[in-house]
Amino acid sequence: MAGRYGRPRSVLRMRTVAGQVFLLQVAIVVLLVAAAMAALVLQSRTDSEREARNRSVAVAESFAHGPGIEPALRSADPTAVLQPRAEAARKATGVDFIVVMNTEGIRYTHPITNRIGKKFVGTLKPALSGAVVTEKIVGTIGPLVQATVPVFGHEGKVIGLVSAGITIKKVSGVVDDQFPLLFGTAAGILVLTTGGTALVSRRLRRQTHGLGPAEMTRMYEHHDAVLHAVREGVIIAGGDGRVLLANDEARRLLDLPPDVEGRQIADLGLDRATAELLASGRVVTDEVHPVGERLLAVNQRSTDQAGGPPGSVTTLRDTTELRAVTGRADVARGRLKLLYDAGTEIGTTLDVVRTCEELAEFAAARFADIVTVDLAEDVLTGEEPAVFAGAGIEVRRTAAAGIPPDSGLYPVGSPIRFEPSTSVGAGITSGEAVLEADLPAFSGWQLQNPQRARKIVARGIHSMIAVPLGARGAILGVVMFWRSQVPEPFEEEDLSLAEELVARAGVSIDNARRYTREHTMAVTLQRSLLPRALPEQNAVEAAYRYLPAQAGRSGLGGVGGDWFDIIPLPGARVALVVGDVVGHGLHAAATMGRLRTAVHNFANLDLPPDEILWHLDELVTRIDQDEGSEGAEGAGVTGATCLYAIYDPASGTCTMARAGHVQPLVLRPDGTAETAEVPGGPPLGLGGMPFESWQRELPEGSRLVLFTDGLVEDRDRDLDDGMELLSRTLADHPERTPEETCEAALGALLPELPSDDIALLVARTRVLDTAHIADWDVPPDPSAVAQVRAAAVRKLVDWGLADEAFTTELILSELVTNSIRYASGPIRVRLIRDTSLICEVSDRSSTSPHLRQAATTDEGGRGLFLIAQMAERWGTRYTAGGKVIWTEQTLADGGLFAAAADGEDPLR
Repeated sequence: MAGRYGRPRSVLRMRTVAGQVFLLQVAIVVLLVAAAMAALVLQSRTDSEREARNRSVAVAESFAHGPGIEPALRSADPTAVLQPRAEAARKATGVDFIVVMNTEGIRYTHPITNRIGKKFVGTLKPALSGAVVTEKIVGTIGPLVQATVPVFGHEGKVIGLVSAGITIKKVSGVVDDQFPLLFGTAAGILVLTTGGTALVSRRLRRQTHGLGPAEMTRMYEHHDAVLHAVREGVIIAGGDGRVLLANDEARRLLDLPPDVEGRQIADLGLDRATAELLASGRVVTDEVHPVGERLLAVNQRSTDQAGGPPGSVTTLRDTTELRAVTGRADVARGRLKLLYDAGTEIGTTLDVVRTCEELAEFAAARFADIVTVDLAEDVLTGEEPAVFAGAGIEVRRTAAAGIPPDSGLYPVGSPIRFEPSTSVGAGITSGEAVLEADLPAFSGWQLQNPQRARKIVARGIHSMIAVPLGARGAILGVVMFWRSQVPEPFEEEDLSLAEELVARAGVSIDNARRYTREHTMAVTLQRSLLPRALPEQNAVEAAYRYLPAQAGRSGLGGVGGDWFDIIPLPGARVALVVGDVVGHGLHAAATMGRLRTAVHNFANLDLPPDEILWHLDELVTRIDQDEGSEGAEGAGVTGATCLYAIYDPASGTCTMARAGHVQPLVLRPDGTAETAEVPGGPPLGLGGMPFESWQRELPEGSRLVLFTDGLVEDRDRDLDDGMELLSRTLADHPERTPEETCEAALGALLPELPSDDIALLVARTRVLDTAHIADWDVPPDPSAVAQVRAAAVRKLVDWGLADEAFTTELILSELVTNSIRYASGPIRVRLIRDTSLICEVSDRSSTSPHLRQAATTDEGGRGLFLIAQMAERWGTRYTAGGKVIWTEQTLADGGLFAAAADGEDPLR
């Protein structure tokens, strides 16, 4: 093959790079193939030994556990029974021997019969202890592996041993048969790889173009010209520390002498650090060294890494001007990064104090050693900040970071008054930042508090920047940055950065202040609309929980439209109400207040639950129509539900109706939990569909669990799953009080971050003792009035209420007389001793009497007027068969509470 200049070239000529590479690759391939074959041989031996071990163990264990082995060992002549079996098993399994022996190692079987009765050769002690013994030995038939296993009797003791063995040669025969194929494959691989190596060497020769000495010399001359023309210094040093080559740029940068080649680096007059670096030969990358007035970026690599001669190659680059420009760019980039990070890390919450803490922590870690944030008191409460003027600026230290102990700085929570005569006070008043670069100079800043100023300086705090904290034209407080660990004082550039940082934080703090004000207003409104305490009543023992939604996740953060109520009703009854207005914020809270007020007003009418919801539905419909006609977008009731229940402790009867609300739970005294199947009605305001009632007589001690959907429904849980979980949680615990029931429900179902309000009301029913209820049927005869009065007086005397007898007689006389005169059907009188004395007169008439003012000449019309004067309250309650006129008289001794104090149990 012709070379580049007509001279013949051969791939296999060893003086060429291609030939040397070819031989090297062939040698590597041969070594790899040889290593692979050796590994295969070793692996085959290991596999053969493992196979021999596994087969001998398997055969020995199978024979030892075979049927009839134990009777044979216990027989008079074990050899007669076991020898034929052992030989048959040996031939079937291909092992070389199966030996059965007693616990002393005396053989019962052996392929060579003259060895029967002799001592077994091998390790027996572990097998006598119940273990399996495998061992490799060299016997008369060659290297073999034998396994010895115990034979257990029915009592669990070792009664004999079985050993099976097989020669390794017998197992490795299959592998040996494969060696010709393996060697043939290896030879084929060697041929293929040798051919591939030849192709690679040919390509390498083609890429080097077969250059000879002349061509290489010419190439060196070209490289040398380029080396001296580049604007980067190059120095090549030998392993003995002598300079082998230095280009023109290296001579200029290091100011080297003309005869530098061949001289020791230590004799070149370089500064100590640079000389040590060039002589060391250590690897460096872009290491900056000052040389005279220049900053040189040094890169150094060793030349002997790939078998080359010892030494090093060093490149030098002048970065003096670039360094200055880069430094300014780095500073600007760092400031921008600082401000960007401040925007992401400051103001993550709408909490004034937390935002101040984030500002202090961020600035103390990234800008100053110590940071303090002081706010006006009005800002902390959410109010508009007062204008700082004249008499001094009063603030409170709200947050601080990095304050060392005994530093003299005010701690968090301390009130601070900045005098206008001081630099900081004047800066706050004017809204301008103040830089005190040298605190120990005491240039006037110490007038604020000279004693604290001395402590501050003594603690090593030497520089300070005070920036008024402002937003939207108002001054909220002041942020002060202090340096103690960093020796450099603050500069004018730091002042501009501090102003920008505080300006960005000021917007977040003002946003948090405004949110605090709006949230406080909304929460105040909502709390004023919810019941603050449970009313006094004896019908149920009640407990409640109200939990707002997680702040920041809905509306105004926790202001919603869920509500509950317990309303005492005439006749010792009580109304239990739970409602929910869809949405959050002021509108939902205001709507909730309107609906709650309406429920109270409708409850005073003493109507059944379904009629209460009907009136409430009509009211919501009118509200939507009125507000919709005014064009107030979104101002109507966009969704409201309600559950209204009435419980009568005299009869133990509970009546419920619901308008789009979730069904309540009833926990019976035996621990069972069931969902009250109250007929579903549409949400309030839809209209057009009637509401139906659910009525049951509940055992005493039953617990009614009323709640809004926020308890059982969440983003990660649907309503049905929540209801099932609530039932499982509350069931089988009849001993729990209402308070404990509330805690158990919230503990099991309350999500970590509630997205909806939760209202929960638990009421345990009570039943009035029959001894505190008296009733009589009154015939429609005027003469019966006196009999009823006399019976009532006797009952009052029995109750210890003789002082109420006269008033009660007058009330009963008027009510019974009116029923006899104007009503029809049976008349019934009932007295109930509760927290007040309740008189009820029922009849079949649906006509309700009304109070009027009788003239002086009228002979009648004063009865209800007298009743209204003598009774605390009175009214009419309609029933399915007529009406009930009732009155309540306040008891001076507390009624049932006085009875309980006397040891009498008024409730059961």
